[in-house]
Amino acid sequence: MFDTMTLTKITGAFCGALLVFLLGKYAAETVYKASVPHGDHGEEVVQGYIIDTGAEEEVVEEGVPIEVILAAGEASKGERVFNKCRACHLLDAGENGVGPYLYGVVGREKGAAVDYAYTAALGDLEGAWSPENIYAFLENPGAYAPGTAMSYALKNSAERADVIAYLDSLDD
Repeated sequence: MFDTMTLTKITGAFCGALLVFLLGKYAAETVYKASVPHGDHGEEVVQGYIIDTGAEEEVVEEGVPIEVILAAGEASKGERVFNKCRACHLLDAGENGVGPYLYGVVGREKGAAVDYAYTAALGDLEGAWSPENIYAFLENPGAYAPGTAMSYALKNSAERADVIAYLDSLDD
């Protein structure tokens, strides 16, 4: 059964498979090296492929008044964006979740949600939650009120405006 010809065929098949593997490896390295510079001397590495996640990048226009951004907010879109907030906030008046209820938050005094224990960072703030204040808070809660328990920020300005329009539409 194992004669010289069979052994030669097996060796040839092994060498052919090895050759195909090495050629594939060489082609992959060539493609990789063409797309990413290499070296150990602090050279900047460029991303080889861009993966589209479907998320839109925020385009920040310098000098656009916040009133214009807030006026462009759509309550119908804000309802969808608010799903990100539902993990911690409820919309029913007086029913708190991890965060305070948000029914009537636009125009409500800061730290005034019934039966909610605010952190000192938010409890000590004075004034009402105007759309501009909410916008700044949603952009960066830690910078607006250092020490706040809220860490989630909406990075997209259009989403912030949409959520504010939605929250403002809830309490007539």
